Amino acid sequence: MISKTNLLGMTLAQLQQLCAAEDMPKYTAKQMCDWLYAKRVDSVDAMTNLSLKARSRLNEIAYIGRHAPVQCQVSTDGTKKYLFEIEDEDREMHVSSPNSDNSQFKRYVEAVYIPDGDRATLCISCQVGCRMGCRFCVTGQQGFHGNLTAADILNQIFSIPEFTTLTNVVYMGMGEPMDNLDSVLGSTEVLTADWGLGWSPKRITVSSVGIIPGLRRFLKESQCHLAVSLHNPFAQERLAIMPMQKAYPIAEVVALLKQYDWSGQRRVSFEYTMFAGLNDDLRHATELVSMLKGLYCRVNLIRFHASPDTPYRTASSQAMNQFRDYLNAHGITCTIRASRGEDIMAACGLLAGQACQ
Repeated sequence: MISKTNLLGMTLAQLQQLCAAEDMPKYTAKQMCDWLYAKRVDSVDAMTNLSLKARSRLNEIAYIGRHAPVQCQVSTDGTKKYLFEIEDEDREMHVSSPNSDNSQFKRYVEAVYIPDGDRATLCISCQVGCRMGCRFCVTGQQGFHGNLTAADILNQIFSIPEFTTLTNVVYMGMGEPMDNLDSVLGSTEVLTADWGLGWSPKRITVSSVGIIPGLRRFLKESQCHLAVSLHNPFAQERLAIMPMQKAYPIAEVVALLKQYDWSGQRRVSFEYTMFAGLNDDLRHATELVSMLKGLYCRVNLIRFHASPDTPYRTASSQAMNQFRDYLNAHGITCTIRASRGEDIMAACGLLAGQACQ
């Protein structure tokens, strides 16, 4: 059986190459972009301004890998967690219940929809599991089970009922974006290109633990915002909770970022999950101010969300407020991020990609 090409996630240039290979007019690629991204169709037959011959051939060699989430959980605060089944590399997606048979063939990721007044943010995943192994992260403890394609990433955005309400997308779900950068950049190109959704890059934030080669490429090829998972300014203490500190020390990550101009439209922020007795005192705040001095940035303090069998505890509200106030008083813009969706395991660090029985 010949494997078909998934049209979702393809760039204009890639679709032009496909058209050239199939002896279709070059303008057909632009027409397909319009149908795929502006109109969000889910079948080749819906592309009605393509010739019957072109649609017939496309149906033979391609498909549109749009599929709805298989589950949705709703938090008491209005946050929604969507579960998506991921397409196998050697077959087309066949949507089925997560509770049905042949579960050994299934892989899942989660995306979290967060409404907040006139803003609506979607937190999306880029990998099944994660290679980074951060000790406090449920996703990291799952291990790594595969990269998502650009189509897999975009499907999380295009296939939720609230698509038209979205104001922002953050790549802060399952996986490390710099460990799957081709797919991440392919998806952000679709989101920001005029032949795609035409979004401003300011609507998109991509996170990273600080994989330096990936960061260099990301900063060269993208204008989207960057969020760096910092969590502890002291090298050995950070290493104890984030194994990638050994390969890519946070001091070297910050030194790289200081080479760029962040006073314009692109923004860099640092994510700092606070643990009681581990990284929440004045010693850490003082070192963080010293480390980030001279870098135009923001620090987001995140309440630790405890999971089963974790040895870590949540920092007190008093400690978080004092930490925030110290950073602000010393020239580092700092806020405490509101916790959302904890009751459905949708908050930061809790995504496991598992079907709810």
